[in-house]
Amino acid sequence: MDRTALVTGASSGIGRATAAQLVARGYRVWGTSRNPESLSPEQRADGVEYLALDLTSEESIEALADRLASVDVLVNNAGESQSGPFEELPGDALRRLFQVNVLGAVRLAQLALPGMRERRYGRVVMVGSMLASFPLAYRSSYVATKAALKGFSDGARHECSPFGVWVTTVEPGSINTGISERRTQYVAADSPHRRDFETMLAALDRNERGGVSAERVAGVVLKAIEAPRPKAHYAVGSNAPLVFALRRVLPSNVVEKMVHRRHDLTR
Repeated sequence: MDRTALVTGASSGIGRATAAQLVARGYRVWGTSRNPESLSPEQRADGVEYLALDLTSEESIEALADRLASVDVLVNNAGESQSGPFEELPGDALRRLFQVNVLGAVRLAQLALPGMRERRYGRVVMVGSMLASFPLAYRSSYVATKAALKGFSDGARHECSPFGVWVTTVEPGSINTGISERRTQYVAADSPHRRDFETMLAALDRNERGGVSAERVAGVVLKAIEAPRPKAHYAVGSNAPLVFALRRVLPSNVVEKMVHRRHDLTR
């Protein structure tokens, strides 16, 4: 193996598990974290070289240009999970979310693609969410970013594949990574949505505690990377094969009700 990979958000969850599995497969791996010097030994995956990356900073992103020019694999995993009633989401929080979850990932890919194209080999994996296909109330901002990331991936795929470069989206369902502890929340104290919002959050946390492991999702990411012709989409967790099959045959309003009942929203 003489391949180099860069994995964003590699100090926890899916990113750390993906970086570790790539090292085990013989890749040279760079992993990013906002503050690599502050990482504990438990947060570091063995064999991974950690680099600083703040996706809210253009300077921080551009500082990785030289590294990205030489990578064979880019896994855009880092992101923020956000919840809140649509009408109460602050503008600055929305702008930050799109910068972190979408625009930062897109720019990293733009920096990596020319080198991949010239070498006639490359893999770009966007870690999305099944919520992009199954939207959920009080998660509209997060859903929108993951849908946007999927849209960029699907469009770029057709441009890049003739050069041996494949762009793919991996959509996890509920994952047991502790992400619920880091989710940003925006809801007014007197919000008319507060009861349903808190009901949804409790169900979301419950589903994530019972979700698949980060290692299982990382295995799917690795599958996408090493496939000769990677598929456009891979989904894992939350009974993905069944629910995507049902989505193809059931009316959209029935699918919507199923998603909301899973999160205890019955109205």
